[in-house]
Amino acid sequence: MCMRCQLTGREPGFGNRVSHSQRKTRRRWNPNVQRKRYFVPSLNRFVTLTLSAKGIKTVDKLGIEAAVARLRQLGVKV
Repeated sequence: MCMRCQLTGREPGFGNRVSHSQRKTRRRWNPNVQRKRYFVPSLNRFVTLTLSAKGIKTVDKLGIEAAVARLRQLGVKV
C-alpha cells in the first residue's frame, strides 16, 4: 500500500536517527495511512480510499460527497 493520503497528500517524512553518541543514520516517519471504504450515494457504489487519520477526520467533517468532489478536482480517479 502506498504511504500517501489521497485527500491531504501526507507522505513519509525523512530525517536522522540520532544515538546517544550523536551518530546519525537515516530514518523515516510514516503517516498513519489506512484503507477506508465509503458508500457514495451520488455514484451509487462503494469507494475505497487510502486516507491518513487526518484525512478520515476531514471526510467526517466535510462529508463523502465533498471529499470525492475534492479528489476529482485534484485529478484522482475515484
